[in-house]
Amino acid sequence: VVILETPRMVLRRLEPSDLDALFLLYRDPEMRRYFPDGTRTFEETKQELEWFQHGHPAFPQLGLWATVERASGTFLGRCGLLPWEIQGKPEVELAFLIDKSRWGEGLATEAASNIIDYARSKLGLSRLVCLITPGNVASMRVAAKVGMSFEREHEDELGLCHIYACSLGKRADA
Repeated sequence: VVILETPRMVLRRLEPSDLDALFLLYRDPEMRRYFPDGTRTFEETKQELEWFQHGHPAFPQLGLWATVERASGTFLGRCGLLPWEIQGKPEVELAFLIDKSRWGEGLATEAASNIIDYARSKLGLSRLVCLITPGNVASMRVAAKVGMSFEREHEDELGLCHIYACSLGKRADA
């Protein structure tokens, strides 16, 4: 199921056939450097893929989506929207992970920008956050490029993160 398309990518629901490609990303310490839970095993990757195969179980319109290059059909990573409760308040996180072999091409920014438009126009969301581990400069840059700004530090059972946020008011061209 296609969720959205960008000029260079298709974001669609994860499928069982994505498992090997996703695991290659999840087992790589450099790819998972800023994830509080570190690398993932094949079984953990499989469980996550199955969890998000039909959207987030509690919020099917949200989830992590396979991010695939349009021209080649290459699996680039997974991006999407995740529901959280942070200090008693519901939030939706903009999440992005692109294969390190493609870093520096603007793919995460393109995906993030289009997900923001989707969240605003199709889902009617009014705010998004990014939860970024301190030191993850690349993700901080992507968040800034798509209009998010540092809001505050937050610490939970997974450790310290920086919350970047943006409000999704009506677009000027809408």
